[in-house]
Amino acid sequence: MSLSILALNCTLRPEGSSSTQKLLELVLAEFGPACRHEIVRVAALDIKPGVSSDEGDGDAWPELRRKIVAADILLIGSPIWLGQPSSVAKRVLERMDAFLDETDDANRTPAYGKVAAVVVVGNEDGAHHVSAELYQALVDVGFTIPAGGPSYWVGEAMGDVDFLDLEEIPEKTATTNRMLARNAEHLAGLLENSAYPGY
Repeated sequence: MSLSILALNCTLRPEGSSSTQKLLELVLAEFGPACRHEIVRVAALDIKPGVSSDEGDGDAWPELRRKIVAADILLIGSPIWLGQPSSVAKRVLERMDAFLDETDDANRTPAYGKVAAVVVVGNEDGAHHVSAELYQALVDVGFTIPAGGPSYWVGEAMGDVDFLDLEEIPEKTATTNRMLARNAEHLAGLLENSAYPGY
């Protein structure tokens, strides 16, 4: 099945190495060969603050929004900072708030019929809290979440080893990546063939 996947790397760094990027790439590699994907590093874009779909001159959100709406599956990757999703991830969620006012004639937002999944990485506790915040917001604006939860890796609290530094991927992380990809792909196929009716 040919599906399009948009992965948003919400690291704080606009360029350079990123543990979030590495984990996103590992998850994307688990999707079927017919799936097309793109990774966007959000911090490299000028996403203006706000809750509309276009905040005016220089706002890079309208183009990113177009990609989000066009994708069958949205992956949001976030590092953990102070037990929270990154400010970049929160900016993405704030901008998607506009979806709530952009419903079609059956009261469906632009995210209806689309799947979203979460990837979290960090050197501190908080992976479940971060994924819970992201998933709640994604469901609120209309995305559907596959079974199995997020894929995440958490290193030793306050440690200096990043996911990017690992020579081998932990088997539990690899297994979770496979399950996330298969469940997301399966769910996206179901939604493609049977849309939510709305009202």
